Amino acid sequence: MRAFRSRGDGSFTDGELGALGEGVVIEAGVRIFHPRNVFIGDNVYVGHGTVLEGYHDSRLAIGSDTWIGAGCHLHAAGGLTIGATVGIGPGVRIITSTHRVGGPGEVILEAPITFAPVVVGDGCDLGVSSVILPGVSVGEHTQVGAGAVVTRDLPPHSVAAGVPARVLRSR
Repeated sequence: MRAFRSRGDGSFTDGELGALGEGVVIEAGVRIFHPRNVFIGDNVYVGHGTVLEGYHDSRLAIGSDTWIGAGCHLHAAGGLTIGATVGIGPGVRIITSTHRVGGPGEVILEAPITFAPVVVGDGCDLGVSSVILPGVSVGEHTQVGAGAVVTRDLPPHSVAAGVPARVLRSR
């Protein structure tokens, strides 16, 4: 069994970020891990209690004019790119790593970790409490419904919902 260690409390100063654009609002209670690998464009809003998890060797990039609701968790261990003018509803989770599961007797927590980048294109809208899983690309101007779990790529200009998410129509 491996020993766990703290990654700190996520406190940061603006100067520690990889980039911080003009007109950015970061509400109270936002935690940022590995801030030197977090890059935030201009006019971005980050809501209360959100966690931005940069990673020691991967980037979390947030494009200009993006709105991130309260209580989100954006995890960039595998790399995370969020385009410009994206709306991310409260409680959204974006995950970029998972445990590789072997045989039935393997302890999942001890299994090797696989990293896969996530890309959210310009002009997307991710509904409240939706989940984007590792390796997924969400095409530009795509709308993801509330509570959806996105397990595979979504084409540009689509509307997707459900668990797992499926494309319902084009926009």
